[in-house]
Order: sequence, then C-alpha cells, then structure tokens
Amino acid sequence: MKTARHLLDEKSLRDTISISPQATVYQALQLMAEKNVGAVLVMEGQQLVGIFSERDYARKVVLMGKTSAGTPVSEIMTRKLVVVAPDTPVDTCLGLITEKRIRHLPVLDGERVCGVLSIGDLVREKMADQQFTIDQLSHYIYGPR
Repeated sequence: MKTARHLLDEKSLRDTISISPQATVYQALQLMAEKNVGAVLVMEGQQLVGIFSERDYARKVVLMGKTSAGTPVSEIMTRKLVVVAPDTPVDTCLGLITEKRIRHLPVLDGERVCGVLSIGDLVREKMADQQFTIDQLSHYIYGPR
C-alpha cells in the first residue's frame, strides 16, 4: 500500500513552497500564482506555523473587507493544521481530507516538513490504483489481449 512518502517522492514539484508569517497576503498570492498552487505553508524558520490557501483569502480577506497589500499572512492563515506522517497510508490521507473538508495536507516527519499533498494528488493516486485493479480483473476474466 502506498504512503504519503511514496506520493511525495513521485510528485514533479519537489520543493515545498512556503512563505513567512510576516509576508503580506498579496506576496503570498503572487507566489501561489507563480508556482501554480492553491496553498503555501507558512514557516517561521524551519517550523511550520500555518497554511495559507485560496480559501483563506476568499473568506478572511475579501469577505472581511481587508486589503491584500496591508494584511500579513499571519493574521489570516489557518493555524490549526491537520498533518500526517510520511508512513501514513494514502487511504488514511484521503479520509482525513474528506472528513476535515480540507484541500492540502502537510506531511511532517517529527517537526521536519517533508512536503504537502493536495486533494488532487490523493484522488489521482486512488484512481490509478482502481484502474490497476480493473486491469488485473479484466486480465483474469478475459485473458491477455
């Protein structure tokens, strides 16, 4: 069974994208657009202190009348994080994302950040696993083609 570590090893984007808590929301949005991601980790040195996502922007900046240029990320980031260890099975990760209604799942080995899994990463893996099972059953039923 594949784990969070396996998926991180397979991701084409290997660098964890992060920003400091003092950065502005505008700077975070620029970074997210540049890297084509929906969230960035908020890091103070090597320590994970939060996550900033498009959802945070929509709900905590736009709807509350704040400005992107004048609001620090620390003011609106999500602080209560759901995280997993590298050896967490993919099915468990997918269950957590579904249950907690989140889209990004940081992977930590102790206090060290290994990376982030997105809902897309997890769904893609689940679909590939199901296709493999379908192919195996088809081969068993119909023989080699």
